[in-house]
Amino acid sequence: MARPRKPLLSRDRIVETAGALVDAEGLGALSTRRLAAELGVSGPSLYNHFRTKDEILDAVADAVSEKIDLSMFTEDDGRDWLSALHDWAVSYRAALADHPHIVPVLAQGPGRRPAGLRVADAVFGAMVRAGWPPAQATSIGALMRYFITGSALGSFARGFVDDESAYDPADYPHLGQAHLLAEHRQKVDEGAFDTGLRALLDGLRLQYESLDRRPPARHDTSAAAEA
Repeated sequence: MARPRKPLLSRDRIVETAGALVDAEGLGALSTRRLAAELGVSGPSLYNHFRTKDEILDAVADAVSEKIDLSMFTEDDGRDWLSALHDWAVSYRAALADHPHIVPVLAQGPGRRPAGLRVADAVFGAMVRAGWPPAQATSIGALMRYFITGSALGSFARGFVDDESAYDPADYPHLGQAHLLAEHRQKVDEGAFDTGLRALLDGLRLQYESLDRRPPARHDTSAAAEA
């Protein structure tokens, strides 16, 4: 039997092609018609694997979540909770930095995405095991997601043009070097992330040290106690 000229359509192939398209041109470039053309198939054939474009985007986002290292949250890893949060945050940001255009989808939360839910479950479980009350463990997971996705949504350095004349000292006396920021984008943005992460973790450490981890008092209702 002759081999097909094109690889058979699969869920993985759709996600890989959609992800490459989003990476190259942004979320606005993805449509089922464009994706089908990239794959060399008819549009309706996509619906054998995904019901909607949003489902495809969810799968692309989850493929990025699968790249986030969670090994530091396993019970036998040995890292303390602060080191684990730090190392996970660095891995999380690296995954997003490689795929910045999908960040707005990831920022909406895991929804029903399996890899995204594994991330949330791992962080929450590790914080509770470390002694954080469940409500605060939830807040820590939310806080870290806000910080990391926010850092990946855009570049502070790229927000400034490289034209020195754009920043007249008469109007902006403290922006005399702002036109140089774009040239040093990676250093500036990574430095800002590192500074923010250290400040955030230092703050959490202080909160942790102030936690009252004593077991709740038991109310003795025996007759002896009432006497």
